[in-house]
Amino acid sequence: MSRIEKSMELKHNGNNCCQSVLLSFADELDLSEDVLKRMGAAFGAGMGGMEGTCGALCGAEMVLGLKEYSGKPLMKEAKTIYQSFKEKSGATICKELKGIGTGTVLCSCDDCVRNAVQIVEEIQ
Repeated sequence: MSRIEKSMELKHNGNNCCQSVLLSFADELDLSEDVLKRMGAAFGAGMGGMEGTCGALCGAEMVLGLKEYSGKPLMKEAKTIYQSFKEKSGATICKELKGIGTGTVLCSCDDCVRNAVQIVEEIQ
């Protein structure tokens, strides 16, 4: 099963977008699935209940830090993830992605999770 398929299975079995991204990389991270699940628990419906950054994008940035941090900032890599996600998904703010206020959905939650996982895989 590919990592993207795994993230969809996770998403469709009770995990939020952030948790789905984090848990799809569990095999490469030094934390238990329980800790990863708790870490992403507050990022369902984006930061601040759809007001802020998409949870899938937050999960991708967390995976970056957990995998690559070695004492130096990861600003360049984080910016790459952010910009790639914005390009693929159409926005980075949950309510904009879901069309709250405009009625135009830019990217579904499933596609946001897929995009986040794919971007992290590409920068490895």
